[in-house]
Amino acid sequence: MSEFDPAEFQAVEAELDARWPETKIEPSLTRIAALMDLLGSPQRAYPSIHIAGTNGKTSTTRMVDALLTATGLRTGRILSPHLQSPTERISLGDQPITEEQYVSAWREIEPLVHRVDASSRAQGGPAMSKFEVLVAMAYTLFAEAPVDVAVVEVGMGGRWDATNVIDGHVAVLAPISLDHVEYLGSDLSVIAGEKAGIVKRLPKSEGGWEEKDQVVVTAEQNPAALRAILAQVEKAGAVLARSGQEFAVTGRSLAVGGQQIGLRGLGAVYPEVFLPLYGPHQAANASLALAAVEAFFGAGPERSLAEAVVLDGFANARSPGRLERMPSGPGEPLVLADAAHNPHGATALASALAEDFPNTPFHGVLSVMGDKDVRGVLEALKPALASVVVTDNGSPRALPAAELAELARTVFEPKRVVVQPDFAEAVGTAKELAAPKGEGVLITGSVVTAGAARDLYGLAPS
Repeated sequence: MSEFDPAEFQAVEAELDARWPETKIEPSLTRIAALMDLLGSPQRAYPSIHIAGTNGKTSTTRMVDALLTATGLRTGRILSPHLQSPTERISLGDQPITEEQYVSAWREIEPLVHRVDASSRAQGGPAMSKFEVLVAMAYTLFAEAPVDVAVVEVGMGGRWDATNVIDGHVAVLAPISLDHVEYLGSDLSVIAGEKAGIVKRLPKSEGGWEEKDQVVVTAEQNPAALRAILAQVEKAGAVLARSGQEFAVTGRSLAVGGQQIGLRGLGAVYPEVFLPLYGPHQAANASLALAAVEAFFGAGPERSLAEAVVLDGFANARSPGRLERMPSGPGEPLVLADAAHNPHGATALASALAEDFPNTPFHGVLSVMGDKDVRGVLEALKPALASVVVTDNGSPRALPAAELAELARTVFEPKRVVVQPDFAEAVGTAKELAAPKGEGVLITGSVVTAGAARDLYGLAPS
């Protein structure tokens, strides 16, 4: 058997990148549904937990996966977007697939994808997008593995997202705020309604799992968003569990390498849980993940998850690029990388720094996508940063460093803004600013920026 040639992976990526990117959508499930039919509906071969929202959904997805893995189940997981490699998008057994598996998954479905492309074009529509293809690859891999349960993060929105050809036994709604307004609109209730499109009346099961009503688990939401969620829950006849009511974070304190949290779940109270992630927002995500897994197993007042499972699951939870410590040598400053890319996420990030690193001023390394609310991100980060080194993360969508600097000078004092387009040199500049006084460096502004930080520090995709 010949060894796998990494050039094959690069060739497949080039093929898929020639398709519509996930930043461009056409609101329809027609193409992905047609492909699933041709593939024999692999997404119906296992139960699933479906996760939507604006911020925190990746971390929540990873925590759900870690908890399910701790129970002994084999999981399939979809994340979106990736930090460093598209192989991160699809995991089996809590581990990303290999480049070889990625190539094999594409080659297996490729002829049928081309059939759907041709049919769609004949009717005046587009070919399948790269994201639609990745979803089909994942659902097919999950059925072939096979997995016991799929944990699926929505790409964008919810109702028309390609992942929504599954019928999640549990639908999870992370905090919802304004983002992707060019596709989802600028009305929060409308955005929430689109994201709540993953809430649905479940069809009769064709798989081997126990039939039950969908359970919807939601984070604390803005009132306008909550009203839209409640309307969809009522329409679908689903069961609702709300953060702060049916489940909650009961306590939180700093700990070495993360935090110690108390959780009141749907079935029991877990007073001392170690979470190796920083920030009150991650404690809230943990609470949401716990409730989702409890709901999946049917936990209630008289049925709970074993404490050992909860402790083990959260202790092994990881969320790369989310207030993640970069490797450092003796005498080097603390360097954190975070994927905050919108004002809501940047606000949560600033709050986490204030609470978990209260005595550490930070020097920011920033690169933000030009289609985001860049001023909103800068204003949210302003209280947390002593200075800003603006740079370029390498993405063609990134706002050029000179333009970002011009905008940053209207938010920060001009003397606090440094321009260094080269990413590695920008990190070096920030470290030079931080080192003399024992201060820290924060690399942020985009998922791509956090991924570039991991690449710079030699961290493998995970």
